[in-house]
Amino acid sequence: MPFIPHTEADVLLMLQAIGASSIEDLFEEIPAGLKDARLDRVPPGLTEMEVLRLMQERAEADGRYLSFIGAGAYEHHIPAAVWQLATRGEFYSSYTPYQAEASQGTLQVLYEYQTMMSSLTGLDVTNASLYDGASALAEAVLMAVRLHKSSHRVLLPATLHPVYRDVVRSIVSNQEIELVTVPYCTEKGTTLPEALSRFEGQEFAALVVPQPNFFGALEPVHALTDWTHQQGALMIASVNPVALGLLAPPGRWGARGADIAVGEGQPLGVPLAAGGPYFGFMACKQAHVRQMPGRIVGRTSDVDGKPGFTLTLQAREQHIRRSKATSNICTNQGLAVTAATIHLALLGPNGLKRVAHVCHNNLLALLERLKGVPGVARRFAAPVFHEAVLSLSACSTHVLERMREQRLLAGIELREFYPELGDAVLVCTTETKTQADLDRYARSLAAAHSAQLDAAG
Repeated sequence: MPFIPHTEADVLLMLQAIGASSIEDLFEEIPAGLKDARLDRVPPGLTEMEVLRLMQERAEADGRYLSFIGAGAYEHHIPAAVWQLATRGEFYSSYTPYQAEASQGTLQVLYEYQTMMSSLTGLDVTNASLYDGASALAEAVLMAVRLHKSSHRVLLPATLHPVYRDVVRSIVSNQEIELVTVPYCTEKGTTLPEALSRFEGQEFAALVVPQPNFFGALEPVHALTDWTHQQGALMIASVNPVALGLLAPPGRWGARGADIAVGEGQPLGVPLAAGGPYFGFMACKQAHVRQMPGRIVGRTSDVDGKPGFTLTLQAREQHIRRSKATSNICTNQGLAVTAATIHLALLGPNGLKRVAHVCHNNLLALLERLKGVPGVARRFAAPVFHEAVLSLSACSTHVLERMREQRLLAGIELREFYPELGDAVLVCTTETKTQADLDRYARSLAAAHSAQLDAAG
């Protein structure tokens, strides 16, 4: 954002225009007893050069870490062009383009985004967009219940991201929707179709299936989708968009395909940024589009036959009428979606496939290196994409701490979410990892694990 200077004269003119004598007058509604003129812990003002020097020193003090953490937020390479274009003035402050005559550029970008995401998911329609991946899943659950009409039960597998499960529960729990947990196979780390046998003949609105799941494992999506449709329920897919460069898209799961697909769009050109802002995506079959929340951009022609773009199907009022709205979360994260559109356009289908291949191959290469580390083994047998769970014979907390001291973030400890797994770590690789990085991880884990065993003695 450009620096806009305000001189004392400028400030005085603005105050005069609104009938105030000082800036303090703008805060006169605040009771005097709540004001504190003392700012004891605020340091003296610095010049721009001094501030830049201070921030550089702080950043250098933090150091640089090699990260193998995933669990829903992934470190991918983002071409420099992505944010150079996304932060142009035309996009940087973009809002929902209700006035089509003044928003053709933004509308076309969103239309292109929808087109690419529909192609990626194999479904008919995509919105643009939702708050994040977790809330997008909650929206999908609400959508499925509206579509099913006769049941408020939704099956959530234990292999679904635990934060996603918490967010869904927070959003839908007060709407008389029952969330039923489906256990996972302790050998494979996936949801087996046999585990669903106890629900046969019962009425439920939808089954949610993550692909890959939180353990990084690939679920048997075709069998699960066919079983769900046989029960008269809807299939909700929660997917990693990069993985779809290699895996079957939700629209081609089973005989009829998933009904709704959602996910976190962060891997598509959005930096980790300490946790956000990210964006959620949602796609569905054409038959369900009237119940899909979020904005939808359509392409049409004007009276002269020239192509144009406009919001379609849903009026603005649909998002502000409380209990009758398809969604009560109106944030559409247009800037992040713009970056994702540029990112996908730069990669193209083949580029995304190559990225997915490298992510997957890096994980296989890392797991191969770890086979020789005593006391470290893969926890689950199912195929994986770019994450896997490692079981340790030493205390995982202390092993991760030792590796962090070497500026290596070795993964996510799973004890908090899955205490039954004991000393287990979820590790992730993306295309950003080199062979030297994988060697460093293997050496560091071997040394930290051995040292911890010796210390526990």
